[in-house]
Amino acid sequence: MTEGTREIAERLTALSDDDLARLLAARGVSPAVGWQDFFDAAEALTAEPALTRALAALPAADLRALADSAPLPLDAPAVQLLLTDAAGRTLPAVARALAPFALGDAADTGGRDDGPAADTVPPADAAAQAHAAERAFTSLDMLGDLLLMSLHTPLAILGSGALSAADRRRLTEETPRPDALDALVELAVAAGLLAREERMLLPTPAGESWLREPTPVRWSRVAQGLLAELPPALVAQRAGGGWMPPARWADAYPADPDWPARAAELHARALTWGVLTEEDTEPGWSRALRAGDTETVAAELSAALPHEVDRIYLQNDLTAISPGPLASALDVRLRGIARRESHAQASTYRFTAETIAAALAEGQTQESILALLAELSLTGVPQPLEYLVRTSAQRHGSIRVGSDDDGRTTITADATILDTLAVDQSLRPLGLVRSTADTLSSRVSRDAVLWSLVDARYPAIAVSPNGTIEPLRRHRLAAPAPADAAAAYTDLIDRLRAADADDADAAWLERRLDASVRSRAVIEVDVELPGGELRTFVLEVSGLGGGRLRGRERGTEVERTLPVSSIRAVRDI
Repeated sequence: MTEGTREIAERLTALSDDDLARLLAARGVSPAVGWQDFFDAAEALTAEPALTRALAALPAADLRALADSAPLPLDAPAVQLLLTDAAGRTLPAVARALAPFALGDAADTGGRDDGPAADTVPPADAAAQAHAAERAFTSLDMLGDLLLMSLHTPLAILGSGALSAADRRRLTEETPRPDALDALVELAVAAGLLAREERMLLPTPAGESWLREPTPVRWSRVAQGLLAELPPALVAQRAGGGWMPPARWADAYPADPDWPARAAELHARALTWGVLTEEDTEPGWSRALRAGDTETVAAELSAALPHEVDRIYLQNDLTAISPGPLASALDVRLRGIARRESHAQASTYRFTAETIAAALAEGQTQESILALLAELSLTGVPQPLEYLVRTSAQRHGSIRVGSDDDGRTTITADATILDTLAVDQSLRPLGLVRSTADTLSSRVSRDAVLWSLVDARYPAIAVSPNGTIEPLRRHRLAAPAPADAAAAYTDLIDRLRAADADDADAAWLERRLDASVRSRAVIEVDVELPGGELRTFVLEVSGLGGGRLRGRERGTEVERTLPVSSIRAVRDI
């Protein structure tokens, strides 16, 4: 049993449920841990593995303060993490855990955010800021593509969290900087635009809306996610503060063996998103972002990024050319009815029967598509494109996909069309069988059947059980994250509170004796005799049960059995 366990248990008991949940989260405690009472919790939190995890989260300056003999302020992070006693003095077990680390002397600011202002990242010059803007623009475009792909098909991930080889290959073909893929995925997850569910990466509702935001807002959302993920030692929040120089990031958390690799990842993300420059200087928009000045962020980025356009040229060959980067919201709308073939300063989009059919299946109409084209076009809507939209809309719905009373998927259409579907080799995985003269059926889900038909260029629509047309979204979004992470600890906290004994002294004594028995320790116990006299025994304890402590008395070698209720003090020897 570690020193200070009882005091830690008492401090845990005194915390409110919310404060206790925050502490458990900060110490990395699993909500499923099997603690039965606060003594279990205190002993686990002061054990070596838990202390190692806690120290890994503290920057060098806090570790040096812990290693010092002076008591810490009661609002210091180490005190809040219960790494000290109630007076701020470092626990002996913590001091022992600190011994292996070379922490330097107090003059080394190592991770502090209160060092001199000169010890921060300097502002970027014009050339470095221009290069950072170029990277930011490319990364914005790539992340937009990544989210759109995930809306169409969830991205598969491996057990390690990395993208699967197939999806990595698919994404690499569409991106100008495939080396930035991993950084972009992590940036999107940190910003809440993508979420991991089982072995998939899915867009979140926030990610879907992000695609339609103005470019400065899109950049700021992701950059804020990056800043929120950075440990506080790397970015000073005080007035006039700034970034710790990236060359020193790897030394910021000396007790965390994984930190150098993590620091390199965070630095790569900051470079990828244009938050820092390649010279490790700070662009104006990053400085404004740290200060919370959203207007300056938008102004700085708008001046640095390529000018966006809101009109395109529609051509007779069923293509569209954007004379510059198309505004993000318009790009998303256009890509709902066309496939982008090339993208750079000027992008090319192509309309096909397949892209129009997919848009119609998701609920668009002939009128809405033509209205969008008229809104975007600088030259009107060419006759071949209008004809494609109208003929696709006329054909759309000739194949209806629904469900029968038994839950099987049904396909209803003219007999000639059904005959074609039944022999189409690309549809063999659906297992289509003829159930009536005008119906095919399948055991595959309705949505999967619908999109298989759409992908095979058949004009299919979904219908509800009562026969009405039901627009379907091809993609699904990730489930929203729990609003209150502390709620995960509700069951654990309730269990600890329920076990909180009325007689804490008796509960602690029994736990103390049980630990001595398990370790076959030699202890000194003070026992109150029937007349009120205190007598001290030195025992090599051997058992505890039935309210009695058993052990061999040192010196006399007599076996003693002492009532636990009469024991007034226990001391190690």
